[in-house]
Amino acid sequence: MRDEARLKTGLWVSAVLRQANNSGCPAFRRHRGDEDAGGVLVVLTNRDRRAVVLTQTRTPEGARAWMRGSGADPVSEADADAYVSRQIGRDPDLWVLEFETDALEPPFEALVIG
Repeated sequence: MRDEARLKTGLWVSAVLRQANNSGCPAFRRHRGDEDAGGVLVVLTNRDRRAVVLTQTRTPEGARAWMRGSGADPVSEADADAYVSRQIGRDPDLWVLEFETDALEPPFEALVIG
């Protein structure tokens, strides 16, 4: 298992949002989760109002990774919002971050699997 120092989720969220906004990628927090260990959903939207929702997971080695929770192809914003609402209903400790990016790729270092 990989020996990776794990940041508190709230600290990681603040750093990622600051980095994205400073690099010109509009980003904001849609839902505040558990400060210490809440999971994270990332909503990526583009100018065409299409979206991809990434859900946080871990590799077998313990490294942070992301899966396309909304499916392989972009979905409408309404479908993305419905997915996010269902996930928050199951786990109110989730953080939800949104990034506006035409490439629908995360503006932070991310291993996207599946």
